[in-house]
Amino acid sequence: MKAMWGLAGILAGTMSFGAMAQDGCPNRGDLDAAYCDADKDLVADTPSDPKKLKSPSNLAFTFTPLEDSAAYEKLFKPFTDYLAQCTGKKVGYLSLSSNTAEIEAMRAGSLHVGGFSAGPTNFAVNIAGAVPFAVIGNQKEYQSYTLIMIVRKDSAIQKMPDIKGKKVAHTSSTSNSGHLAPMALFPKIGVVPDKDYKILFSGKHDHSILGVQSGEYDAAAVASDVFDRMVERGQIKADAFRIIYRSDKFPTQAFAYAHDLEPGFRDQMLKCFYDYRFSDELKKAFAGSDRFFPINYKKDFFMVRYVSQSAGESFNRVAYDKQVAKEKEKK
Repeated sequence: MKAMWGLAGILAGTMSFGAMAQDGCPNRGDLDAAYCDADKDLVADTPSDPKKLKSPSNLAFTFTPLEDSAAYEKLFKPFTDYLAQCTGKKVGYLSLSSNTAEIEAMRAGSLHVGGFSAGPTNFAVNIAGAVPFAVIGNQKEYQSYTLIMIVRKDSAIQKMPDIKGKKVAHTSSTSNSGHLAPMALFPKIGVVPDKDYKILFSGKHDHSILGVQSGEYDAAAVASDVFDRMVERGQIKADAFRIIYRSDKFPTQAFAYAHDLEPGFRDQMLKCFYDYRFSDELKKAFAGSDRFFPINYKKDFFMVRYVSQSAGESFNRVAYDKQVAKEKEKK
Protein backbone atom coordinates (compact mmCIF):
# COMPACT_ATOMS: atom_id res chain seq x y z
CA MET A 1 0.00 0.00 0.00
CA LYS A 2 1.05 3.54 -0.63
CA ALA A 3 1.91 5.45 2.53
CA MET A 4 0.50 8.98 2.76
CA TRP A 5 2.28 11.92 4.46
CA GLY A 6 1.36 15.56 4.61
CA LEU A 7 2.49 18.92 5.77
CA ALA A 8 0.27 18.64 8.82
CA GLY A 9 2.35 15.71 9.99
CA ILE A 10 5.52 17.68 9.41
CA LEU A 11 4.32 20.60 11.47
CA ALA A 12 2.98 18.32 14.20
CA GLY A 13 6.39 16.71 14.46
CA THR A 14 8.25 19.97 14.93
CA MET A 15 10.02 20.15 18.28
CA SER A 16 11.93 22.66 20.33
CA PHE A 17 15.41 22.06 18.97
CA GLY A 18 17.12 24.51 21.28
CA ALA A 19 16.12 22.24 24.15
CA MET A 20 17.79 19.32 22.37
CA ALA A 21 21.22 20.94 22.22
CA GLN A 22 23.94 18.47 23.02
CA ASP A 23 25.79 19.60 26.13
CA GLY A 24 29.54 19.57 25.99
CA CYS A 25 29.75 19.62 22.18
CA PRO A 26 33.35 20.57 21.26
CA ASN A 27 32.49 21.87 17.79
CA ARG A 28 29.36 22.90 15.87
CA GLY A 29 30.55 25.22 13.12
CA ASP A 30 27.43 26.44 11.30
CA LEU A 31 25.28 23.56 12.55
CA ASP A 32 22.13 24.39 14.50
CA ALA A 33 22.27 24.07 18.29
CA ALA A 34 20.53 20.68 18.12
CA TYR A 35 23.57 19.09 16.51
CA CYS A 36 27.26 18.48 17.17
CA ASP A 37 30.20 18.04 14.78
CA ALA A 38 32.95 16.70 17.03
CA ASP A 39 34.87 15.14 14.13
CA LYS A 40 34.69 18.36 12.06
CA ASP A 41 33.39 16.70 8.90
CA LEU A 42 30.79 19.52 8.59
CA VAL A 43 27.77 17.24 9.19
CA ALA A 44 25.86 16.37 12.36
CA ASP A 45 27.21 13.48 14.42
CA THR A 46 25.02 10.50 15.25
CA PRO A 47 23.53 11.10 18.74
CA SER A 48 25.43 9.29 21.48
CA ASP A 49 22.22 8.84 23.51
CA PRO A 50 20.47 5.64 22.31
CA LYS A 51 17.10 7.16 23.24
CA LYS A 52 17.52 9.75 20.47
CA LEU A 53 18.11 7.17 17.71
CA LYS A 54 15.29 6.32 15.27
CA SER A 55 14.43 3.22 13.28
CA PRO A 56 11.11 4.24 11.71
CA SER A 57 8.55 1.62 10.72
CA ASN A 58 7.38 3.97 7.93
CA LEU A 59 10.29 5.35 5.94
CA ALA A 60 9.63 8.70 4.23
CA PHE A 61 11.50 9.39 0.96
CA THR A 62 11.38 12.33 -1.44
CA PHE A 63 13.19 13.98 -4.34
CA THR A 64 13.99 17.67 -4.73
CA PRO A 65 10.66 19.56 -5.06
CA LEU A 66 11.77 21.93 -7.83
CA GLU A 67 9.92 20.13 -10.61
CA ASP A 68 6.75 18.06 -11.09
CA SER A 69 6.41 16.16 -7.81
CA ALA A 70 3.83 13.69 -9.14
CA ALA A 71 6.06 12.81 -12.09
CA TYR A 72 9.00 12.06 -9.82
CA GLU A 73 6.89 10.05 -7.39
CA LYS A 74 5.95 7.82 -10.34
CA LEU A 75 9.49 7.77 -11.67
CA PHE A 76 10.98 6.66 -8.33
CA LYS A 77 8.20 4.11 -7.65
CA PRO A 78 10.31 1.08 -8.69
CA PHE A 79 13.05 2.30 -6.36
CA THR A 80 10.76 2.95 -3.37
CA ASP A 81 9.22 -0.51 -3.88
CA TYR A 82 12.73 -1.99 -3.89
CA LEU A 83 13.72 0.05 -0.82
CA ALA A 84 10.70 -1.27 1.07
CA GLN A 85 11.64 -4.85 0.23
CA CYS A 86 15.33 -4.29 0.97
CA THR A 87 14.83 -2.61 4.36
CA GLY A 88 11.70 -4.43 5.48
CA LYS A 89 10.02 -1.05 6.07
CA LYS A 90 6.99 0.61 4.54
CA VAL A 91 8.22 3.38 2.25
CA GLY A 92 6.15 6.43 1.31
CA TYR A 93 6.91 9.24 -1.11
CA LEU A 94 6.58 12.61 0.64
CA SER A 95 5.31 15.26 -1.80
CA LEU A 96 6.62 18.70 -0.89
CA SER A 97 6.18 22.11 -2.49
CA SER A 98 9.46 23.90 -1.77
CA ASN A 99 13.06 23.59 -0.58
CA THR A 100 12.05 25.05 2.78
CA ALA A 101 9.27 22.48 3.21
CA GLU A 102 11.75 19.69 2.52
CA ILE A 103 14.24 21.04 5.05
CA GLU A 104 11.52 21.48 7.66
CA ALA A 105 10.30 17.95 7.04
CA MET A 106 13.68 16.43 7.84
CA ARG A 107 14.20 18.79 10.76
CA ALA A 108 10.84 17.71 12.20
CA GLY A 109 11.55 14.02 11.75
CA SER A 110 8.87 13.54 9.05
CA LEU A 111 11.42 12.96 6.27
CA HIS A 112 14.08 10.30 6.75
CA VAL A 113 15.95 10.26 3.45
CA GLY A 114 15.71 12.14 0.17
CA GLY A 115 17.26 14.14 -2.63
CA PHE A 116 18.03 17.82 -2.02
CA SER A 117 18.98 20.35 -4.70
CA ALA A 118 22.62 21.45 -4.61
CA GLY A 119 22.13 24.86 -2.97
CA PRO A 120 19.55 23.88 -0.32
CA THR A 121 21.71 20.87 0.63
CA ASN A 122 23.82 23.24 2.75
CA PHE A 123 20.80 24.48 4.72
CA ALA A 124 19.56 20.90 5.07
CA VAL A 125 22.90 19.92 6.61
CA ASN A 126 23.08 22.84 9.04
CA ILE A 127 19.42 23.31 9.96
CA ALA A 128 17.94 19.82 9.61
CA GLY A 129 20.86 17.53 10.47
CA ALA A 130 20.90 16.02 6.97
CA VAL A 131 23.91 13.84 6.13
CA PRO A 132 24.61 13.73 2.35
CA PHE A 133 25.79 10.32 1.15
CA ALA A 134 25.21 10.09 -2.61
CA VAL A 135 24.67 11.88 -5.90
CA ILE A 136 23.09 10.21 -8.92
CA GLY A 137 25.87 8.93 -11.19
CA ASN A 138 27.42 5.97 -12.96
CA GLN A 139 30.22 3.52 -12.22
CA LYS A 140 32.96 6.15 -12.62
CA GLU A 141 31.57 9.45 -11.33
CA TYR A 142 28.59 11.38 -10.04
CA GLN A 143 26.36 13.42 -12.31
CA SER A 144 27.04 17.14 -12.57
CA TYR A 145 25.29 20.14 -14.03
CA THR A 146 26.02 23.71 -15.04
CA LEU A 147 24.34 27.05 -14.53
CA ILE A 148 22.97 28.20 -17.88
CA MET A 149 21.39 31.48 -18.91
CA ILE A 150 18.67 30.83 -21.48
CA VAL A 151 16.73 33.09 -23.85
CA ARG A 152 14.23 32.34 -26.58
CA LYS A 153 15.78 31.47 -29.91
CA ASP A 154 14.08 34.46 -31.53
CA SER A 155 15.29 36.86 -28.81
CA ALA A 156 17.47 39.82 -29.69
CA ILE A 157 19.63 38.97 -26.65
CA GLN A 158 22.86 37.47 -27.97
CA LYS A 159 25.31 37.77 -25.07
CA MET A 160 25.28 38.39 -21.33
CA PRO A 161 25.62 42.22 -21.39
CA ASP A 162 22.43 42.30 -23.46
CA ILE A 163 20.34 41.21 -20.44
CA LYS A 164 20.91 44.54 -18.68
CA GLY A 165 17.54 46.16 -18.03
CA LYS A 166 15.65 43.02 -19.07
CA LYS A 167 13.21 40.78 -17.17
CA VAL A 168 15.43 38.00 -15.81
CA ALA A 169 14.18 35.06 -13.75
CA HIS A 170 16.04 33.46 -10.86
CA THR A 171 14.38 30.50 -9.13
CA SER A 172 14.66 30.95 -5.34
CA SER A 173 17.18 32.57 -3.04
CA THR A 174 18.51 29.21 -1.77
CA SER A 175 19.05 27.70 -5.23
CA ASN A 176 22.66 27.26 -6.32
CA SER A 177 22.24 27.53 -10.10
CA GLY A 178 19.01 29.51 -9.84
CA HIS A 179 20.42 32.33 -7.69
CA LEU A 180 23.63 31.88 -5.67
CA ALA A 181 25.88 31.02 -8.61
CA PRO A 182 24.57 33.94 -10.71
CA MET A 183 25.18 36.30 -7.77
CA ALA A 184 28.76 35.04 -7.45
CA LEU A 185 29.73 34.49 -11.10
CA PHE A 186 27.92 37.10 -13.20
CA PRO A 187 29.70 40.14 -11.72
CA LYS A 188 32.99 38.63 -12.95
CA ILE A 189 31.73 39.01 -16.52
CA GLY A 190 30.34 42.49 -16.01
CA VAL A 191 26.72 41.79 -15.15
CA VAL A 192 25.57 42.48 -11.58
CA PRO A 193 22.20 40.89 -10.64
CA ASP A 194 19.69 43.22 -8.96
CA LYS A 195 21.69 46.20 -10.29
CA ASP A 196 21.95 45.61 -14.02
CA TYR A 197 18.64 43.77 -14.00
CA LYS A 198 15.85 43.24 -11.48
CA ILE A 199 15.70 39.70 -10.10
CA LEU A 200 12.30 38.08 -10.58
CA PHE A 201 11.94 34.90 -8.51
CA SER A 202 9.88 32.25 -10.33
CA GLY A 203 9.94 29.67 -7.53
CA LYS A 204 11.11 26.72 -9.63
CA HIS A 205 13.46 25.97 -12.51
CA ASP A 206 10.67 24.68 -14.73
CA HIS A 207 8.66 27.85 -14.04
CA SER A 208 11.65 29.93 -15.18
CA ILE A 209 12.12 27.85 -18.34
CA LEU A 210 8.45 27.91 -19.28
CA GLY A 211 8.34 31.62 -18.45
CA VAL A 212 11.06 32.31 -21.00
CA GLN A 213 9.23 30.18 -23.53
CA SER A 214 5.97 32.11 -23.00
CA GLY A 215 7.67 35.52 -23.01
CA GLU A 216 6.99 36.24 -19.34
CA TYR A 217 10.76 36.53 -18.84
CA ASP A 218 13.40 37.72 -21.29
CA ALA A 219 16.00 35.36 -19.83
CA ALA A 220 16.45 32.91 -16.96
CA ALA A 221 19.27 31.42 -14.93
CA VAL A 222 18.56 27.69 -14.52
CA ALA A 223 20.19 24.31 -13.96
CA SER A 224 21.23 22.54 -17.14
CA ASP A 225 20.08 19.14 -15.89
CA VAL A 226 16.53 20.40 -15.29
CA PHE A 227 16.48 21.93 -18.77
CA ASP A 228 17.75 18.66 -20.30
CA ARG A 229 15.16 16.55 -18.45
CA MET A 230 12.34 18.81 -19.65
CA VAL A 231 13.60 18.34 -23.21
CA GLU A 232 13.79 14.57 -22.67
CA ARG A 233 10.20 14.46 -21.37
CA GLY A 234 8.94 16.50 -24.31
CA GLN A 235 7.87 19.48 -22.20
CA ILE A 236 10.03 21.85 -24.24
CA LYS A 237 12.07 21.77 -27.43
CA ALA A 238 15.77 22.53 -27.11
CA ASP A 239 15.87 24.40 -30.42
CA ALA A 240 13.27 26.88 -29.12
CA PHE A 241 15.95 28.33 -26.81
CA ARG A 242 19.47 29.68 -27.00
CA ILE A 243 22.05 29.35 -24.22
CA ILE A 244 24.11 32.52 -23.83
CA TYR A 245 26.12 31.49 -20.76
CA ARG A 246 27.34 28.22 -19.22
CA SER A 247 29.32 27.86 -15.96
CA ASP A 248 31.74 25.23 -14.71
CA LYS A 249 30.21 22.04 -13.26
CA PHE A 250 28.45 21.44 -9.91
CA PRO A 251 27.06 18.24 -8.35
CA THR A 252 23.43 17.88 -9.42
CA GLN A 253 21.90 17.15 -6.01
CA ALA A 254 22.60 15.25 -2.81
CA PHE A 255 20.74 12.34 -1.32
CA ALA A 256 20.89 12.69 2.45
CA TYR A 257 19.62 10.84 5.50
CA ALA A 258 18.54 12.14 8.89
CA HIS A 259 21.50 12.17 11.29
CA ASP A 260 19.58 10.40 14.07
CA LEU A 261 18.78 7.17 12.22
CA GLU A 262 19.85 4.12 14.23
CA PRO A 263 23.32 3.14 12.87
CA GLY A 264 22.46 -0.50 12.17
CA PHE A 265 19.36 0.42 10.17
CA ARG A 266 21.12 3.39 8.56
CA ASP A 267 23.94 1.22 7.24
CA GLN A 268 21.46 -1.35 5.95
CA MET A 269 19.54 1.40 4.15
CA LEU A 270 22.71 2.88 2.64
CA LYS A 271 23.71 -0.52 1.26
CA CYS A 272 20.26 -0.75 -0.33
CA PHE A 273 20.84 2.61 -2.03
CA TYR A 274 24.35 1.76 -3.23
CA ASP A 275 23.35 -1.69 -4.53
CA TYR A 276 20.35 -0.45 -6.51
CA ARG A 277 20.56 -0.13 -10.30
CA PHE A 278 18.10 2.23 -11.95
CA SER A 279 15.12 1.22 -14.04
CA ASP A 280 15.23 2.12 -17.73
CA GLU A 281 12.84 5.02 -17.07
CA LEU A 282 15.02 6.37 -14.29
CA LYS A 283 18.17 6.04 -16.41
CA LYS A 284 16.44 7.91 -19.22
CA ALA A 285 15.38 10.70 -16.86
CA PHE A 286 18.92 11.12 -15.54
CA ALA A 287 20.89 11.09 -18.79
CA GLY A 288 21.98 7.45 -18.56
CA SER A 289 23.08 7.51 -14.90
CA ASP A 290 22.26 4.21 -13.25
CA ARG A 291 23.06 4.40 -9.54
CA PHE A 292 23.55 6.36 -6.33
CA PHE A 293 27.25 7.31 -6.35
CA PRO A 294 28.91 7.69 -2.90
CA ILE A 295 30.09 11.18 -1.95
CA ASN A 296 31.75 13.06 0.88
CA TYR A 297 29.92 16.31 1.70
CA LYS A 298 32.97 18.18 2.95
CA LYS A 299 34.95 17.45 -0.22
CA ASP A 300 32.38 17.12 -2.98
CA PHE A 301 30.23 20.13 -2.05
CA PHE A 302 33.18 22.48 -1.53
CA MET A 303 32.50 24.37 -4.78
CA VAL A 304 28.82 24.84 -3.95
CA ARG A 305 29.74 26.31 -0.55
CA TYR A 306 32.45 28.46 -2.16
CA VAL A 307 30.03 29.97 -4.68
CA SER A 308 27.54 30.69 -1.92
CA GLN A 309 30.13 32.36 0.28
CA SER A 310 31.41 34.36 -2.70
CA ALA A 311 27.86 35.58 -3.22
CA GLY A 312 27.80 36.78 0.39
CA GLU A 313 25.51 33.99 1.54
CA SER A 314 25.82 31.80 4.61
CA PHE A 315 23.88 28.73 5.71
CA ASN A 316 23.51 29.23 9.46
CA ARG A 317 20.36 29.68 11.53
CA VAL A 318 20.25 33.47 11.08
CA ALA A 319 20.46 33.18 7.29
CA TYR A 320 17.84 30.44 7.23
CA ASP A 321 15.36 32.43 9.32
CA LYS A 322 15.80 35.39 6.97
CA GLN A 323 15.13 33.15 3.99
CA VAL A 324 11.96 31.73 5.53
CA ALA A 325 10.74 35.25 6.38
CA LYS A 326 11.29 36.37 2.78
CA GLU A 327 9.31 33.41 1.44
CA LYS A 328 6.40 34.18 3.78
CA GLU A 329 6.36 37.82 2.62
CA LYS A 330 5.91 36.70 -0.99
CA LYS A 331 2.87 34.52 -0.22
